[in-house]
Amino acid sequence: MDDHTRDPSVAPPEGDPTGWRADGRWEHATLRRATVHGVRLYNSGEYHASHDCFEDEWYNYGRGSTESKFLHGMVQVAAGAYKHVDFRDDDGMRSLFRTALQYFHGVPRDFYGVDVLDVRSTLTNALSDPTAVEGWRIELDGERPVARDADFAYVETLEH
Repeated sequence: MDDHTRDPSVAPPEGDPTGWRADGRWEHATLRRATVHGVRLYNSGEYHASHDCFEDEWYNYGRGSTESKFLHGMVQVAAGAYKHVDFRDDDGMRSLFRTALQYFHGVPRDFYGVDVLDVRSTLTNALSDPTAVEGWRIELDGERPVARDADFAYVETLEH
């Protein structure tokens, strides 16, 4: 495990997602932390802030790693939703979602608590029906959580 991805304050998951180790720790706890904040913000319609959570963490991983592919895919998901909801740019959304689907290829179904299969299905549906993302929330640990004050505080700590 890389020292820059350790964070003992990150809580354990529900279930046994990819990334959770047998010794009771996250392989990359900072990835889990960014994912929790990013998903909650996405689910609250805070797409730009969600994008920032995933993008900031993405820079910690080498090109081609599963972690990098997942995070880059999530960056594209947030950016695509932003294009659709805020700008009604469905062509831009489709382009970003197609790229996200490529990044998610080979990423485990339950990665750091995110139901990646549900994400892929929703993105695929949105390619033909962009309204599929309206009101859709990303599943994390079997729930679809929304933003809390701590999520907005986390985004404020990121370098922009």
